[in-house]
Amino acid sequence: MLLEIKNLYVSFNGMHGTTEALKNINLAIDQGEIVGIVGESGSGKSITSLAILGLLEKNAIIPQGEILYNGENLLKLKRKELQELRGKEIGMVFQEPMTALQPTMKIGKQLYHVIKKHRNLSKQETKKAVIQALKDVHIDNPELVADKYPFELSGGMRQRIVIALAMAAPPNLLIADEPTTALDVTIQYEIINLIKELNKKRGTSVLFISHDLGVISNTCERIMVMYAGEVVESGKTEKVLTHPRHPYTKSLLKALPDSAAPDEPLQAIDGEAPNLLQRPVGCAFSDRCSQVMDVCKRDHPKLLESGPGHHVSCWLEKVTV
Repeated sequence: MLLEIKNLYVSFNGMHGTTEALKNINLAIDQGEIVGIVGESGSGKSITSLAILGLLEKNAIIPQGEILYNGENLLKLKRKELQELRGKEIGMVFQEPMTALQPTMKIGKQLYHVIKKHRNLSKQETKKAVIQALKDVHIDNPELVADKYPFELSGGMRQRIVIALAMAAPPNLLIADEPTTALDVTIQYEIINLIKELNKKRGTSVLFISHDLGVISNTCERIMVMYAGEVVESGKTEKVLTHPRHPYTKSLLKALPDSAAPDEPLQAIDGEAPNLLQRPVGCAFSDRCSQVMDVCKRDHPKLLESGPGHHVSCWLEKVTV
């Protein structure tokens, strides 16, 4: 197993108390696999990725859990060891490329520094590798683009540059955190296809994070649905999306535009996600669930197997199966 997260808990100390941002997260990614994490904003998707990279804020606490990369617990590595791992072994694509790129440095120079750091190449070889990295993400006129600043490029072009930077080493694992946000549908499709192509050609494993179930369905082999910092459902993408078991997953699917009948409004999820400073005793989704039972308010459900490779955390599942 390339990456394995076991029983991970993450909390943050703040002025008003301790917020439990992640609770008992378990995730596994094999070599060459694309696994998706989906959920609303604030569900813990990005916190999971930042925990893997050791980029959590200073007020973060990890009281329990392991993050194993090739069998080595990343949580026990020193800061310098983590810095060596980032980029070389694990690449990251952020949702906003302008925050990931150095605005005052030309594209070619940024790529040059990354490649030079992680690959034992001569100066001339590194320059050639810069152009090849741009070609690998299907950028036309790479020599011209290498001589431009980020602000001179479109949003889709900047996101391709970020992917080129993330893949420059190249890494064994790519974490893509909302890589298609704020891009139009056509560019989204191109970025998704690019990530899938790099995965297939290089065997790079991908952790793909998104709030968009449509994007996830076209990209990932397996999916993990998160709510309030917990995994509520996981399994093969097709199985989870065609036969969802958790009420939250069902609600997400009903909120998709494609699921609405003509001239009918979308089915929004009533209520709001819980305040994690005061996490509910029982199921975190109980206040918004149309099928809530007394036990849901009283006791927290465990993530149980609903079928081969399909897991659900819901008291209703225990009653109906």
